Amino acid sequence: MTLLTVNDLSVRFTNQENTPADVVRHVSFSLDRGKTLALVGESGSGKSVSALSIMGLLPYPMASHPTGSVQFDNVELLNRGEDFLRPYRGNQIGMIFQEPMTALNPLHTVGQQIGESLSVHTPLTPEQIRCRIIELLHLVGFADGEDRLTAYPHQLSGGQRQRVMIAMALACEPKLLIADEPTTALDVTIQAGIIDLLKSLQQQFNMAVLLISHDLSMVAKIADSIAVMKNGEIVESGPTTQILQSPQHVYTQKLIAAEPSGAPLTIPHEEIILRAEDIQVEFKRPAPWFWQKAKLFPAVKGVSVHLKRAETLGIVGESGSGKSTLVYALLRLLPSTGKIVFCGQPLDAMTMKQMRPLRNRLQIIFQDPFSSLNPRLSISQIIAEGLEVHSTLSAAEIEAEVISILKEVGLPEEARHRYPHEFSGGQRQRIAIARALILKPEILILDEPTSALDRSIQADVIHLLRNLQAKYNLSYLFISHDLKVIKAMSHRIMVMKDGQVVEHGNAEQIISNPESDYARKLIKAAFGK
Repeated sequence: MTLLTVNDLSVRFTNQENTPADVVRHVSFSLDRGKTLALVGESGSGKSVSALSIMGLLPYPMASHPTGSVQFDNVELLNRGEDFLRPYRGNQIGMIFQEPMTALNPLHTVGQQIGESLSVHTPLTPEQIRCRIIELLHLVGFADGEDRLTAYPHQLSGGQRQRVMIAMALACEPKLLIADEPTTALDVTIQAGIIDLLKSLQQQFNMAVLLISHDLSMVAKIADSIAVMKNGEIVESGPTTQILQSPQHVYTQKLIAAEPSGAPLTIPHEEIILRAEDIQVEFKRPAPWFWQKAKLFPAVKGVSVHLKRAETLGIVGESGSGKSTLVYALLRLLPSTGKIVFCGQPLDAMTMKQMRPLRNRLQIIFQDPFSSLNPRLSISQIIAEGLEVHSTLSAAEIEAEVISILKEVGLPEEARHRYPHEFSGGQRQRIAIARALILKPEILILDEPTSALDRSIQADVIHLLRNLQAKYNLSYLFISHDLKVIKAMSHRIMVMKDGQVVEHGNAEQIISNPESDYARKLIKAAFGK
């Protein structure tokens, strides 16, 4: 039985100069109860905009629908007011948003945010709501669900925030779940668990799922049918097996063929550019009651690491294993103990002021691009900010550098006049890469730099990073849950679990013959071997 019918949907955005742009054109699809439809395509193809139209979450009146109809359970939802749509949002239609850090309220705890839709849409008592929240946290992979009730978004890793978003979307057991890149920030083992979870909940509640993803291997496991989007239009649609095994459209064939490939470049130097010994980071967890002392949580436990010039060190491990915390400590963005030496200079004894002149040589691409881009600044201002601080270039020279780096990461020079909210998730990730690369750093830390990118763009970014590494002798600390990307980029791999290093060595050796049970588990989940 059909639950959702989207017919002839178009979306038009009008900017401040009243110039219209049609970003979605005449899109039609339907979705039955208990079935999964995947919208796939490159960044900016109109997937998320089409999905947001269903719930009326576009920035109206800047956005409008010249044509179209959205029928949900035989009720028209398109162009209806907020009061009409409110009972549907979070109750009958749940949504997992693409960027959890910006979708979660930084001032509210995990428990408050998951419980919000339960308190609005259900007659449950506060104690029943609390039990349901703990149950949901366990469902999405939090073994310590009760302890996480009082945590804030900034105290969670990127993958953990994604799991909180999934728990929020599933709280009221909706008839339709819109999942916008639901496993983007998750490691391979949790991805498999989330896919199994979604499939079991779908069967249990006869729930329809509209899945938006660039990960075709994940789509193959969960979707019944696929609609391929390009430039705001559906170019091909049909059953999953048919689309993946016998694609008819050239664009679909290109998407399926795209896969991270190649090998890391030969290291031309043996010079060690960064060395860290016995790094330890502890966080304070708030005490349940005011008279109790805050508990110390060891996030990184005595990790030592070194990095050669022009070398790539891949850091892998499940969400919450301490990967991002470690690199933030190496950059002196988090307080830590242990020795850190960069190009002969001890960083661990430096103040923030003393570190400032070195920031242009140590750059980072953050995991969540939208939250790291200032929404009040244009793309040109965002990318140029580092040059304005660390260089003596003129305004014209800086603009030329901005245009050049935008072209290098695959964006048109006209993009520099726009703002972050006007770009797709993958495009924002490329902007974040451009901002870091424009300073030509000696060490570039990449925290999930390709997680928001579709496969074809991933391949381009990997090729770009290799070329830049060869050209400027860049050293990379590469954090990723995508072991195929890690294999294509890394000379060495360091496997982390619970804040400790469980295996470390040559990348090819670890991928082909891992020694630890944990590394074998990760490799099996990624490569099926």
